[in-house]
Amino acid sequence: MAERAERADAVRNREAVLAAADALFAASGSPHSVSMDEIAVAAGVGKGTLFRRFGDRAGLIGAVIASRIEPLRQAVREAQEAPGPTPRQRVRDLLDASLRFKIENRNLMSAAEDAGIGSPYEAEHYGWWHEMLRAQLEDVPGIRDADFTAHALLAAIRADLVAHLVDDAKMTPEGLRSALAAYVDTVLGAPAADEG
Repeated sequence: MAERAERADAVRNREAVLAAADALFAASGSPHSVSMDEIAVAAGVGKGTLFRRFGDRAGLIGAVIASRIEPLRQAVREAQEAPGPTPRQRVRDLLDASLRFKIENRNLMSAAEDAGIGSPYEAEHYGWWHEMLRAQLEDVPGIRDADFTAHALLAAIRADLVAHLVDDAKMTPEGLRSALAAYVDTVLGAPAADEG
């Protein structure tokens, strides 16, 4: 019985930590301003609990992103499997979904890119987006290297760039989404006559 109570406490603590970290990153003015101490206090757990459960700041940030991104992933998978859109439209939709997520979570995503994990390209969420995008690009006529093109398109929506454009350059989210759509159209080129 005691073992089950500990597991329930561990689950409750994990959820409290993720919720506290998520709220603090969302409210912060900078991804660097959120400390492990603040997260522990907001979650009502000891700082040692954070390190035992998540390893380090990068591990905690990765867990918060995973909890936030899973509903989006499910929606993207369903949209990608639905009949109708052309491969070009699927590419546009994937990038728009990723951009909207980064706009809404720009401090969290900037923190992830700067969390000392070595390379943002090694992050699990980046690998997932890249693979989804690469697979769609392979079906777009005229794309010579889907792997590189996926990386290049994702570079256009790096979290630090998104944060700079929205927070510093005061670009509206709608303006940024429109600019991205135009850029994607330029990269993909004009559709072939039989693409519809």
